[in-house]
Amino acid sequence: MKAIVQHRYGPADVLEVEEIDRPVIGDDGVLVRVDAASVNPADWHVMRGRPWFLRLMSGLTRPKLGVRGLDVSGRVEAVGKSVTRFELGEEVFGCSEGAFAEYAGTEEKSLVPKAAGLTHKQAAAVPLAGCTALQGLRDQGRIESGQKVLIIGASGGVGTFAVQIAKCLGAEVTGVCSTRNLEMVRSIGADHIIDYTHEKLGQGGEPYDLVFQLAGTASPSSLRRILTPQGTLVLCSGEGRLTGIDRILATLVSSPFVSQRQVTWVAQDKQEDLALLAEWLEAGKVTPVLDRIYELEETPEAIRYVEQGHTQGKVVITA
Repeated sequence: MKAIVQHRYGPADVLEVEEIDRPVIGDDGVLVRVDAASVNPADWHVMRGRPWFLRLMSGLTRPKLGVRGLDVSGRVEAVGKSVTRFELGEEVFGCSEGAFAEYAGTEEKSLVPKAAGLTHKQAAAVPLAGCTALQGLRDQGRIESGQKVLIIGASGGVGTFAVQIAKCLGAEVTGVCSTRNLEMVRSIGADHIIDYTHEKLGQGGEPYDLVFQLAGTASPSSLRRILTPQGTLVLCSGEGRLTGIDRILATLVSSPFVSQRQVTWVAQDKQEDLALLAEWLEAGKVTPVLDRIYELEETPEAIRYVEQGHTQGKVVITA
């Protein structure tokens, strides 16, 4: 099969189109004929092997798994002998390592039936970003109906899902984005919008019950100042002086000394969460926002674009 393969860490130039064997699945495995996959920041972090501590999991000197890609939508090509939920030819979407290829192998528990009326391009945009938004708001943020929620990075891959999911869960949502994304963020349901190029966070208005940081340079201490005394700060990403492990450590150190909850975590692919997202997608409560679509051979270009950090929704790759 055709796949996008890397043999060493580095920029997108290390990605090459190669013919490799199809994945071998186990008893609980499912082989998916890939129609579409999507790009996540995790793909270029592992591609580059940065931050360095990631190499403890992905491989010290070279990637253990040579094919990137974590989100997949396609048709079931083969199933393991223990698989009971899916049939050959069934349309599915979910999480699968090595999705930038014509075929991808994953476990039965990482897939759900594709929502009716959804294209494979739309479905491929959902798994990691959708689960991150859902788990960040519901499980980590403990969002409640009627709460005031601020989403920093509302126009990105996770942010576009977060705005819509927060509305599904009954929140009053303020999205933070740049000028060019104002109308898009408003169109997906944000009640209020802050253009960070013209307005600073915390200028007027009541404090927020929940702040979900997906981008930006604001430090945890500055974000706590716009929270209610018992509010929650959920940190998923961000740029500037505090990034990655530094941001996590700063949050852990300060948490015992402040009244607000501060949370950092790593999203997981959960079948029940994918099923809930599929239900919302089918009902039209959540709609994937697609920025650009690339062919499989154009994967390096797609990753370069995502690496710039200015996507409007998700970037999709068709196999």
